[in-house]
Amino acid sequence: MARGPMACAFVPLNPLAPGHTLVVPTLHYADVFETPPDVLAVVTALVQRVAEAARTALNASGVNILSASGPGSEQSVPHLHFHVVPRWVDDGISTWPAGRSVHHVTGDPVARLADALASGRHHTS
Repeated sequence: MARGPMACAFVPLNPLAPGHTLVVPTLHYADVFETPPDVLAVVTALVQRVAEAARTALNASGVNILSASGPGSEQSVPHLHFHVVPRWVDDGISTWPAGRSVHHVTGDPVARLADALASGRHHTS
């Protein structure tokens, strides 16, 4: 469908909706955590182009952009990818989580995130 030196877009084998498109980097990166920022920027720019094309060409009233990274996210394919799923009012599908996480974090999670963003800390295993 679309291919550049750093990202490409194609239709999955079992699309969820008409126009459902996968956008991936052309080189292998397992997830958002290991993808270099410049590659991620190009990939997300293509996600935006595909979303706009769905709105224009398919008259979609919206899109869902879905991605999972890491074992706790239900990532099923170990290659960074974004699903761009065109949506229409009353189209019969739902992609929003039906419940809330039961996981608890010690302290204030918002403050912990803000501290990590401010310090530039990275995850260590």
